[in-house]
Amino acid sequence: MSDPINYNAFTRAQWRAFSDDATLPLTQESLRQIKAFNDRISLQDVQDVYIPLVHLLHLEFDHYRQLQRDKASFLQQQPRRVPFIIGIAGSVAVGKSTVARLLEVLLNHYFEGKRIQLITTDGFLYSNEELKKRNLMTRKGFPESYDMSALIQFLNDVKAGQELIKAPVYSHKVYDIVPDQFEYIVHPDVLIVEGINTLQLPTNEQIYVSDFTDFSLYVDADPTLIESWFLERFELLLETAFQDPTNYYYPYTIVSHAEAIAKGKQVWRDIDLKNLEEYILPTRNRADMILHKTFHHRIDRLLLRKY
Repeated sequence: MSDPINYNAFTRAQWRAFSDDATLPLTQESLRQIKAFNDRISLQDVQDVYIPLVHLLHLEFDHYRQLQRDKASFLQQQPRRVPFIIGIAGSVAVGKSTVARLLEVLLNHYFEGKRIQLITTDGFLYSNEELKKRNLMTRKGFPESYDMSALIQFLNDVKAGQELIKAPVYSHKVYDIVPDQFEYIVHPDVLIVEGINTLQLPTNEQIYVSDFTDFSLYVDADPTLIESWFLERFELLLETAFQDPTNYYYPYTIVSHAEAIAKGKQVWRDIDLKNLEEYILPTRNRADMILHKTFHHRIDRLLLRKY
C-alpha cells in the first residue's frame, strides 16, 4: 500500500516506542477468549500495538470531553456527557472483531470509572425476509442490504444522550436477525462500533456513519492474505460450528470437502472480495488510523492521520 500524504506512517518498532512497559492487564488465556475464531494475537501485540493506541485514545477522549465543556460554556448551556464513539472498519475476515473486543477490554482497564460498550453493525442488516423481498440475498453485506437509516438514527440517539437505546441482534449461526432480541446501550462514555460499513456513505442518505465517530480505525491487509484467512476460517468452521444441523451453513458439511471449499471460494470471489474492492477499500483513507496487517495477522505498520 502506498502511503497517503495526509498520514504519518510508523513501523511497529517506532509505534512501540510511544508507550512504556506497564504491566499488561491481560493473560494469554484471556487473549484466547477475545480473539476471533482463526485470528492470531499475542501479549507482545498488545504491548507493541494496542497499549500505545489506548494511550492515544485516552488523549483523544480527554480532548473531546474538554471541547464539549468549552462548547457548553460558550453557548451558556449546561454541560452534558456526550458519548465518544470509536468506529472500526475493514474487510470480512480481516480481524475487526478481535480488534474491537480487545479495545473494549483494554479501555475498561485504562479508562477507570468509564462505561465502555461495544456493538456491531451486523444488527442493522435487513432480515432475510426483507432481503428476499428486495431481491438482495446475493448482495448481503453490500451497502444496500443494511437499514442505514436505522443505524444513523441509532447513532444519533447515542450522541443525543438517550439513557437506554436498543439495537437489533444478528446471529451468524442462523444467518439472520434474531426476532425480538436486542442489545441495550445504556449511556456509555465510550461506544465502539465495529462493521464493514462504519466509514461508508449510506445509500439515499447525506450523512456518513463516520460523521458520528470521534476516532476511526481501518484494519487493512492485502486482499490475497484476507482471502487465505477467510478460507482458513471457513475450513475450520466446516469442522466445528457448521456441524450443527441448525446452523445456516450445515448443508456445506454434507457435500464433499472439495465441493464445500469450492463454494467458500465462490462466496469470497463473488461477494466479499467484490464488496471489499467496490465499497470497503475506497473508504480506507477516511479513517483516523490504518492498522496494516501482514502474514499471521501481524500488524507491521500503523498510519495515523495528520489532519
